[in-house]
Amino acid sequence: MDLTVYCGAACGRDPAYRAAAEELGRWLAARRIRLIYGGGRTGLMGAVADAVLAGGGKATGVIPTFLKTREEAHTGLTEMVTVTTMAERKVKMIAMGDAFLALPGGPGTLEEIAEAYSLYRLGRHRKSCMVWNVGGCYDALAQYFQSMVRNGFLREEDRRGLSFVQSLSEIEAVLRAADLSF
Repeated sequence: MDLTVYCGAACGRDPAYRAAAEELGRWLAARRIRLIYGGGRTGLMGAVADAVLAGGGKATGVIPTFLKTREEAHTGLTEMVTVTTMAERKVKMIAMGDAFLALPGGPGTLEEIAEAYSLYRLGRHRKSCMVWNVGGCYDALAQYFQSMVRNGFLREEDRRGLSFVQSLSEIEAVLRAADLSF
């Protein structure tokens, strides 16, 4: 199984964010789930990749050339896929993943999980989309999605296609419910 993980190139202010990224990396390695991610060496991206690799797991980065040449790329990955644009990166990461998970991050993280979820809603795939609400960092986003339902911009059945999770056990439950084996 391959899990596409979206997360920040920074660690954020709360140490719980980095701890969650490292915990996820160890969890992925222990279950032989391959990490698909943005290929960066810094922030939460680097933390999750380093933890996967330290645990003997596999980590595949997908990075645009312009970021690779700025020395933002992680050099110790199992595999690095180089693409031309950020848009191509998103398409490739969606194609490679069996499910999608957003850790804390900035606008890029939000854009990536929103695109994966939008494609789910449009019936382009039936892969699980999750947001790990570490330390309440996505509380406002979860409330906004409920507001979309309340205001008639999102059907409740479509809303259920994006899971806001609080722990690795909840992530595992979502993946198992989707019949993904690991």
